[in-house]
Amino acid sequence: MWTAILVAAGILFVVFTTAGFYASRYKKVGPNQVLVISGRRRESTIINPVTGQKETVGFRVVKGGGSFIVPVLERVDILSMEILTIEVEVRSVYTVEGVPVHVDGVAQIKIRGEDVSIYTAAEQFLSKGPDGIVYVAHETLAGHLRGILGMLTVEESYKVRDAVALTVLEVSGSDLANVGLEIVSFVVKVIRVDKEYLES
Repeated sequence: MWTAILVAAGILFVVFTTAGFYASRYKKVGPNQVLVISGRRRESTIINPVTGQKETVGFRVVKGGGSFIVPVLERVDILSMEILTIEVEVRSVYTVEGVPVHVDGVAQIKIRGEDVSIYTAAEQFLSKGPDGIVYVAHETLAGHLRGILGMLTVEESYKVRDAVALTVLEVSGSDLANVGLEIVSFVVKVIRVDKEYLES
């Protein structure tokens, strides 16, 4: 009788220990996050456009779900898919007339949802976090905004403010897509010129 009890107790101990270990190594995220699990090479879902074959990578991604993380062999990081709001401020942008203008805008960006963009964003930003994404997006938007305003007069920049924002959105979109990001929206809030120019 005691032998049967000890055997049953041993089996229960093994079952609960195994279940606890599995639970401790099972990671899950919500629909706005992606698990990036690295450590073992595997065939990805991305097809190389040159070879036509699936690429071999050292990580896998799980979108809005969960996965068991193999001890020692794998590590897990979380990549957020949430929208980030960026204040885009450029100062002393010289128009075609040589007049400095100051522009305040706001953009909303996020990581694109398809696999290839998630893979690219993971490679570019996983160690940098949201701050890295914000920095790259801000510099891209600000650079294109400066270039566009430099081809306009002050009066034109005021009149076609929405067109300026749309152009920035279009030209920046392809650059950011190359690093796995997309611009949800971009709006020019304020365009200001120096007081001396207004008085003149």
